Amino acid sequence: MSFEKVDKRDLYRCVSCGNCRSVCPVFEQAGRESRNTRGRILVIRDVYEGNLTDDSVFDSINTCTTCGYCESTCPAGVHPPELVENARSGLVALGKMTPVQMKIRDTVSKFSNTLGDSGPRLGWLKDSGLEIPKNSDAVYFVGCLDTYRYPETALSTYKILNKMGVGLLEDEKCCASPLLRLGFSNEAEVLMNHNADQIAKSGAKTIIAGCAGCFNTLKNNYSLKNITVVTVSEYLMSHLDDLKKSNLKKLDLKVTFHDPCHSGRHNNVFDEPRELIREIVGKENFTEMKTIRENSRCCGGGGGVRSGFNDLSLAMAKRRLEDAPAGIDYIVTTCPLCLRNLRDADGDVPVIDIVELVSMAME
Repeated sequence: MSFEKVDKRDLYRCVSCGNCRSVCPVFEQAGRESRNTRGRILVIRDVYEGNLTDDSVFDSINTCTTCGYCESTCPAGVHPPELVENARSGLVALGKMTPVQMKIRDTVSKFSNTLGDSGPRLGWLKDSGLEIPKNSDAVYFVGCLDTYRYPETALSTYKILNKMGVGLLEDEKCCASPLLRLGFSNEAEVLMNHNADQIAKSGAKTIIAGCAGCFNTLKNNYSLKNITVVTVSEYLMSHLDDLKKSNLKKLDLKVTFHDPCHSGRHNNVFDEPRELIREIVGKENFTEMKTIRENSRCCGGGGGVRSGFNDLSLAMAKRRLEDAPAGIDYIVTTCPLCLRNLRDADGDVPVIDIVELVSMAME
């Protein structure tokens, strides 16, 4: 069986040491060898060699959130998220996929968003009175979740960015991350080409992503020449003086921060969100979670796991909430998917986007 995109050297580089078992959030909940990185690589090898062809492969390959924790601790230098995504792509090319994968593919292809929402992409902007600047050097890439599920976050974010002269894309569509993570590279390319054309048309040199998944995809999967892709936190910290001019005040709140995998471990955006939080609540009111930065525990929502294995996804989210320190008022994050999954885990502490914290400080 030929997996065109799978790195064959990477596939056989794994020495089966089992180091990944100690950090895999899926294995922590499922407890099965096929649901940790070592087991998945063995499954992918069997599929590649033609020894395994039944649907049981999906319970292994499709339960990976692509969080990358295993990669950061692998002594052999294997890149499991890339292997998993390319194995999924290989299976899709052979016509092998789950009903959930097909549904996500069809939904994104039809509606240009993951949620099947036919509403206008800029519906959150209605009646805001905001004027969108033309020919701006920076544009805000909103993302599907904030557009259709958290429009208040999209509007709050843009109210802040709008004061800094940031524009919007004329016709933003899904960044294609869900399609790429699930193996639909051809369908993803259509959306990526559309968005790349929109970015080129805007003339912007900086893209500000409101979602960790969008950020990771725009930065690492798009071919954007001479364009910088940043997170909202990075942009706000680089324009802190402008932010302070908007009457940014201190808040007497105790908070912690959850690192999204796709902005943190995958792209090393660790400092800026923490610096922004400290600007608002002070160093003394910011307490870290038990696992942070490169070692941060995944929320369980990524890689299609929330859609395909919801109980498993929520179990990981509940486990992540256990890492929160006692006595805090909020868990702050910078990814709407993390926010959604952690909120659905029904913890005792509210989970908010960092922009909500900034907005509170500007009231």
